[in-house]
Amino acid sequence: MLLLRRPHYWPASGWRGPFEELERMRRQMDLMSAALFRAPSVETAAGVFPMMNVTEDGDNYYIRAELPGMKADELAITVTANSISISGERKLAVEDEKAQYHRREREGGKFNRIVSLPTQIETEKVTARCTDGILAVTLPKAESAKPKRITVNLS
Repeated sequence: MLLLRRPHYWPASGWRGPFEELERMRRQMDLMSAALFRAPSVETAAGVFPMMNVTEDGDNYYIRAELPGMKADELAITVTANSISISGERKLAVEDEKAQYHRREREGGKFNRIVSLPTQIETEKVTARCTDGILAVTLPKAESAKPKRITVNLS
């Protein structure tokens, strides 16, 4: 009895011909080579920074962001009708050239976090303060976005 096995790398049953498979392989190689030669972006070096919590109550949204070591004048906060952007640059002290890292988890660089809010806010009434490395932003909800209590009339 003769048993034929298809190698795992062989095209599937929808295979139309050798040139289609060669084109697919060329596209794969283009993607891999582009990833190899792409320069690391300085903009994304800081990762998801700052870490933040977004909460709300009936009247406001609250954002608390961890920004250790940063000063208020190093931050730029921009608000629109339904979003907030917090940006700046995290600068780290320069290590000695001879320093040998055992672990490197802190990164520096530019950051920009944009948070979209589910409802509109009063942009003129937004307040922000930074205490002990925690940025606290209060974003009042627009009157049209606040929940309305409806009374039911009995008849």
